[in-house]
Amino acid sequence: MAYWGREEEIPVTLVMPRRTPLIKIANTRRHEAEVVLVGEDFDEAYAHARELETERGLCFVHPFDDEDVIAGQGTIGLELAEQVPDLDVVIVPVGGGGLISGIAVAMKELRPDVRIVGVEAAAVPAMKQSVEAGTPVTASSGITIADGIAVKHPGERTLQYVERYVDDLVVVDDEEISNAVLLLLEQEKTVTEGAGATPLAALYNGHVHDVGGKKVVMVLSGGNIDVNLVSRIIERGLAKDCRLVRLSVRLADEPGVLAAILEVLGLRGANVIDIHHERTFAELGLSKVAVTLTLETRGREHAEEIKAALGEGGFEPEEVPLSGPGA
Repeated sequence: MAYWGREEEIPVTLVMPRRTPLIKIANTRRHEAEVVLVGEDFDEAYAHARELETERGLCFVHPFDDEDVIAGQGTIGLELAEQVPDLDVVIVPVGGGGLISGIAVAMKELRPDVRIVGVEAAAVPAMKQSVEAGTPVTASSGITIADGIAVKHPGERTLQYVERYVDDLVVVDDEEISNAVLLLLEQEKTVTEGAGATPLAALYNGHVHDVGGKKVVMVLSGGNIDVNLVSRIIERGLAKDCRLVRLSVRLADEPGVLAAILEVLGLRGANVIDIHHERTFAELGLSKVAVTLTLETRGREHAEEIKAALGEGGFEPEEVPLSGPGA
């Protein structure tokens, strides 16, 4: 909208939630559009946009529940049919349903045998709940890193298209989405936002069934992700793969003891990222100190080797688990 508004010299106002990634806001403003930040989620921003429509006498363009918007997004389905004529399955992110509606109509009308699978964030599964209920349902508000598909209420039109053309709807949680973002970054050298990574999250974690030996296309639908979030996702992903490990060790508070444990780590090829000593608040005697070590390893097997070596040295390490949902 911002791009074409600039091209056609038509003023454009876009309303986004306050949680919108900064890169998306900056890129939109770069096309000379007015950006209004209102509300905590899409639905609150949508309500404000309809108020602006009335107050300013503007022409409202719905982001997904609009036949022209759906048709425009359907051109992706036409491109897929042309570029991958022997595809079997298409996996598409689902928020309000415009993207998957357009793709599904195009694909099913050309290739009825192609299976269409939609993926929602588990925090806001509005489309799945609506299909199951047979009527639009407002999902409970949830926070997800897949902000691009965090829509609590699907469109009236899109629900009808999804019910008719989409074969299956699945959900993925934020831990799975984060891991998918990391996999795409590390293995494919592709930066995707949370919403765009949901198809890989669904496939990688086994939520899409009967795909063995099939040609599967995943629609990675956006790269608007803030650098600071990418950094946290990378660290979280490394910890999940045990390439970052945190160990807690109780040591005698004497000279040379820390050097001894560092020697064991060095011999085992562990890279020490951080060391934290705790004397005052640890439940220890005056002669003991709690030491927390954050280590860079080659993976789970290497981490177990390091723990075993520390145990053999009499240090009795305890692994500090990941915290948070899905850990």
